[in-house]
Amino acid sequence: MVEHLARTELRHGWTLRETDNLTVEEIPVKEVPTVVHLDLIQAQKIPDPFIGFNELDVEWVGERPWTYTTKFQQPITKDGARVDLVFEGLDTFAEVKVNGETVLKSDNMFMSYRCDITKLLRSGADNDLQIDFASALLRGREIEKQHPEYRFICHNGETGRLGVRKAQYHWGWDWGPVLMTAGPWRPVWIETYHGRIADVWSDIKPSKDFKSATGKVFVRVEGPAKSVALRMNLAGNTILEQTIQVNDHGLATATVTIDDPSLWFPHGYGDQPLYQINVRLLGGETVLDEVNKKVGIREAELVQEIDDAGKSFYLRINGVDVFAGGSCWIPADNFLPRITHEKYRNWLQLMVEGGQVMTRVWGGGIYEDDAFYDICDELGILVWQDFMFACGSYPTWPELLESVKLEAVCNLRRLRHHPSIVIYAGNNEDYQIQEQYNLDYDRYNKDTKSWLRSTFPARYIYEELLPSVVGEECPNVPYWPASPFSGGANSADLTVGDVHQWNVWHGKQEKYQVYEQIGGRFNSEFGLEAFPVMKTIEGFVKDKSDLHPRSAVMDFHNKADGHERRIGLYLAENFRPTNSMTSYAYITQVSQSEAMYFAYKPWRRQWGENRRCGGALVWQLNDCWPCTSWALVDYHLRKKPAFYTVSRLLAPIAVGVQRQHHDWSVCHARPAITLQWKLWIVSTKLTPVEASVELRFISVETGKDIKPAVKKDCTIVPNGTTNVVEGVVHNREEEPHILAARVFVNGTCIARDTDWPQPLKYLTFGDRRLKVTQNENEIQISTEKPVKALVFEEADGVKLSDNCLDLVPGDDQVIKVEGKNLQGKLSWTYLGYEE
Repeated sequence: MVEHLARTELRHGWTLRETDNLTVEEIPVKEVPTVVHLDLIQAQKIPDPFIGFNELDVEWVGERPWTYTTKFQQPITKDGARVDLVFEGLDTFAEVKVNGETVLKSDNMFMSYRCDITKLLRSGADNDLQIDFASALLRGREIEKQHPEYRFICHNGETGRLGVRKAQYHWGWDWGPVLMTAGPWRPVWIETYHGRIADVWSDIKPSKDFKSATGKVFVRVEGPAKSVALRMNLAGNTILEQTIQVNDHGLATATVTIDDPSLWFPHGYGDQPLYQINVRLLGGETVLDEVNKKVGIREAELVQEIDDAGKSFYLRINGVDVFAGGSCWIPADNFLPRITHEKYRNWLQLMVEGGQVMTRVWGGGIYEDDAFYDICDELGILVWQDFMFACGSYPTWPELLESVKLEAVCNLRRLRHHPSIVIYAGNNEDYQIQEQYNLDYDRYNKDTKSWLRSTFPARYIYEELLPSVVGEECPNVPYWPASPFSGGANSADLTVGDVHQWNVWHGKQEKYQVYEQIGGRFNSEFGLEAFPVMKTIEGFVKDKSDLHPRSAVMDFHNKADGHERRIGLYLAENFRPTNSMTSYAYITQVSQSEAMYFAYKPWRRQWGENRRCGGALVWQLNDCWPCTSWALVDYHLRKKPAFYTVSRLLAPIAVGVQRQHHDWSVCHARPAITLQWKLWIVSTKLTPVEASVELRFISVETGKDIKPAVKKDCTIVPNGTTNVVEGVVHNREEEPHILAARVFVNGTCIARDTDWPQPLKYLTFGDRRLKVTQNENEIQISTEKPVKALVFEEADGVKLSDNCLDLVPGDDQVIKVEGKNLQGKLSWTYLGYEE
């Protein structure tokens, strides 16, 4: 039992007012953590910014200064105990006063702070706590003017954001609104103690043969205590138990040796054991403080080896090569205190459900809450962690560099015990800014100080400051200067490093059917937009007359530049026109699903071909508000069809069949005489699997097999690609038909794939004679003619085991249904249903 340390969270009893307007009434604050917008919404002073055009009506909030106040009693102390006021996060320019005395001035949202207020407290009376928040929007503009020696260049938001250490997406992004928040966005504490455990971390490495692990556990102490009791266990079994002394620098160190360690793996590759470290700070017979941390033992390597395609880029965990199929992560709300532990779990559980093994925490958001990484540890989700710089040429005056260094140290120390974090990257797309604006960059210049005098001074942050801090604080996690980055060459280089492949949608606006040809060694961003589900649309469209695809409010809830043209382009290239909101939303979703199909499928095949592709992280998994975007799942956690498509492509064993791409628009719709096709199987299993493969050739019009099926037995190679069979489609001799593949293991179908003639708009569907039978627990589906993209409407509280299905005659499918909120029959549609 901890006898001397007392911690009280200051959650309730706060009020809010405009700092400069003393005539306005104070607003009661429901609870802290909070931001101003949430309190104004709660008090009905502003409308919900997520509905209609309300974002415009609340812009003024971000231009005003705001003050939070509360009162607290002096903690009961004895024997000269110290009292600290602790802020886990202040957004962003904040001055903190206790009983009228300034104890802190903050200018970095990503920092936590601890203030000694022992001598400021009033005994037997209320103590006043006041936090004044300046407008980060206006302060950023002022800072830019104060530093004319720098070129403030950025994409998304305004240039003033570059000098402010605040979540950059708050200035608006091409998927999110402009909502400039302020407030105590993370918890506020009063802590009383004689001695405290400031930090606990470990550096335990497995041996080369993984049969043992050795290293150290470190404990940093503040206060006069001289010893700590350390216990380390796994599943109740004690690994280490000893009392260790604290040295004159406040550090206690214990050596650890573990035989046959239980190694932490990403899900699908092994288990996720977490060792429990318990540390108690001793003051004689008294326990002054106690800390528990969970750590995983694993080795993470970034493998970059010269090969016949350039240089590899993939992750190896505990000696096992891992295909990093997954998605990028943005903050799940514009108002960060609304992201609860439950919401984090629901989001991350979706990744596991969808077979996704990695997420990339994007550099324009935040270093996420502890809960995010705890859940990734538990579920076995690998984390690519960006530092918080995005789409800009950042300035580097000395005070800003010092703030960045403190920010890095603060967050690395908070996060370094998480086995899920396997790579740190310096920024998001800043080297693309350097290239686009022809800023200084000489890859052979190693004079780091000269970088600060160049037109791209942020190179010093990414290639000197941050790798130095990572090497000191997290020596067992690889560091990469940026995403994307090619080692100093063009960031679009497909032969080395990671790449953001935006020549589909952005750039050249290539057809999504060519993803196979334009993928890099690691595809850390790519994507195509789609409307959210209809229930989400109906939630943010106030006037029902605006429920059509081209209304102003629909465009307002899509922040991507040129989205009207780009959505229209991909629909025109691939699908027949439609006009109703429901059918238009559905077609955009099918377009996104098809794009993901043509990306993940060949890239995963390339993984097994000399590790040609090391990973694919779609932009993006989630949304921060209800909108049209690249997300696979919308703000309300309602899945788009592409989520299921990606899930099937990332299954432990997946089959792929694909005919070569023929660019019909260049050839004026003239079909190719012949097209080659290939059939393969990919596996992340670590042992071989015996399987049977079937390939059918099925007429789109009649549903009949136009020639005999191919059947073959094979051994699926572990953690790689098994090429099974290939052939030719004769377009002038054979009617339009589907290549339908299935894989059977022990007589059970475990994987399916269908390859359709492209583009789909040239095909006539009409009545498919589809039969759908639904009961409480499952949906049974059969058809007499091929069906493309059968989608059941997502219903809250109902979980479908699969969706967005392609079906062929003779291959009935079943969708499992979970949830008790299902009211009546699920509605559904498929491509061409309206014909």
